[in-house]
Amino acid sequence: MQPYPRMIRIRQRLDGQTLDDVHASVQREMNSTGWASKVKSGDKVAITAGSRGIAQIVPITAAVASMVKEHGAQPFVVPAMGSHGGATAEGQIEILRDYGMTEGRIGAPVLSSMDVVGLGATVKGIPVFLDKLANEADHIIVINRIKPHTEFHGKIESGLIKMLVIGLGKHRGALEAHRYAVRYGYEQTLIEVGQYILQHAHVLLGIGIIENGFSQTASIHAIEPGRFLEREIELLKEARRKKASLPFDQLDILVVDEAGKEISGTGLETHVIGRIMNIYEPELHHPRITRIILRDLTEKTHGNAIGIGLADFVTERVIKKMDLRVTQMNCITAVTPEKARIPIVCKNDREAFDFALATAGPVDAENVRVARIKNTVSLSEMLVSEGLVTEVQTKGLKKLGELKPLRFDPEGNWIDP
Repeated sequence: MQPYPRMIRIRQRLDGQTLDDVHASVQREMNSTGWASKVKSGDKVAITAGSRGIAQIVPITAAVASMVKEHGAQPFVVPAMGSHGGATAEGQIEILRDYGMTEGRIGAPVLSSMDVVGLGATVKGIPVFLDKLANEADHIIVINRIKPHTEFHGKIESGLIKMLVIGLGKHRGALEAHRYAVRYGYEQTLIEVGQYILQHAHVLLGIGIIENGFSQTASIHAIEPGRFLEREIELLKEARRKKASLPFDQLDILVVDEAGKEISGTGLETHVIGRIMNIYEPELHHPRITRIILRDLTEKTHGNAIGIGLADFVTERVIKKMDLRVTQMNCITAVTPEKARIPIVCKNDREAFDFALATAGPVDAENVRVARIKNTVSLSEMLVSEGLVTEVQTKGLKKLGELKPLRFDPEGNWIDP
C-alpha cells in the first residue's frame, strides 16, 4: 500500500456577522408589521417547526410564541417537515424533542399529525395539501432559515415558501410537489404551489432567518404574506454571500466525518461536494472532487441516511446506523431514490482511505489533494494534505500547526493529528 500524505489543520475566514439578542430582534421585526391587528383574543395560531438544525431555533420560536400570547392568542407548534421522522406524527415529535422544541421551552404545546386537507389545485393542475392542524387554526406563522437549496438553483430556494409547500404539505403534499417538480422544475413548482397556499390559507406572517458562515444567526426578518416571494428573492442573495464553502475547487479525496438530516436536506450539502444526483436538475460542476468518503451519521438524523449515494465509500458505522425504512421514505417522497444508493462499504476508515487513494488517479503522498471536514456546514477549520499547502498559502488561509503524518489506530480509525 502506498504511503499516506501528511496532514495539517487550516482555518479559512468566513462571514461572522451575529445577532446579539434574538428575542429583541423577533419583537422588533414583528412589531414592524401589521400582524397584531389581524389577531383577536383567543385566536389559535399555528407556528411551524422544521427538521433542520437551525441555530437558536428554540429561542426564536419561543419569542414568536411569547409575542402571540401577549396579544391574547393561543400559539401551538406544528412539525412542518414533509415525510421526515419516518412520515409519522410520533417520529416528527421525536425530531423536535431532539432540538429542544418542547412545550416547556417554547411556551406553547407541540401538536403533531400527518393528516392533511386538500386546498385544491393550481392552474397547472398541481394538487395542494396543508397540515390539518395548521389549516384549522385561525392563523399560521411560518418560521424557516432562508438558504441555498441542495437540489436546485433558482431565485428562491429553501425558505418560507418551501416550508409552506413541503413542510406543511406533510408526506402527501411533499410527495405531490416533488412529483410535479420532475415536470415543471423545483423553482416553478414551489412558487406556484406556495402562492396558491398564500391565497387559500390563513398565513399571518413569516419569520425568515439568515445564518452566517459559521451557521450562527446573522439576522431575522418578519415578512408579511404578500411579500414572501419578493423578500425571499432578496434574502437568498444575502444568504448566498454568507454561506461557507470549500476553499478548494479541485480535490482528489474529500473525507466527511458525518452526515445528517439536521445538517442538510440531503445529509451532505450538494454545493459543497459538487454532486447533486437529481433527474430534474442539471448536475453541478464545481467543486470537482474525485472521491468522497463518508465516515459516520449523526445521532440527530435518526438513521436517515439520505445522500449516502453521493459518496463513493462509507464505513460500516454508517450502514449500522442507517434506518432503511426512514431513508427510503424520505428519498421516495423527495423523488430522489438515487440518494439512497449504497456505496462501497468499508470495514473502517483506513480501508475507505486506501480504496479512495487507489481509485483517485495517478497521485502519491506528496501531491494528492485531500481535505477532511467535520460535516458540510462546519467549514471554518479542516485538515488538508501537503499537496494543498501551496494553495493554502496563496489563498491566505491560516495554518494551525505543522504537517503531521496521517495515522490510524489498531482498529483502523483515523487518529486526529
